[in-house]
Amino acid sequence: MEKISKKRKIRYRIRKKISGVGQQPRLSVFRSNSDIYAQLIDDDNGKTLAAASSRDKDILAQKGTKTEKSKLVGTAIARKATELGVKTCVFDRGGNLYHGRVKALAEGAREGGLEF
Repeated sequence: MEKISKKRKIRYRIRKKISGVGQQPRLSVFRSNSDIYAQLIDDDNGKTLAAASSRDKDILAQKGTKTEKSKLVGTAIARKATELGVKTCVFDRGGNLYHGRVKALAEGAREGGLEF
């Protein structure tokens, strides 16, 4: 229980400082034990602009470790963002450490053309 409450406090501290707007949405990351999810969120309107996850068919078909799939999710969300005309975003790591799968997703998004 202690670990969950610590993560929740970190997540709330991050969300106090970070907010996404239309031309610069928030890139939110959720990491479960087996999968990773990324969303581009416009907080002004409360809308999700684009989403990608390791459960998408094209990424699920790939072989590799969870870290390699996280990088593919990052490139997928960057591709969807460029289709919407979004070049910059604000990164929200969701209470996770910037390490491992979260870092791989961020690097994949940067390689795909997103700036943050």
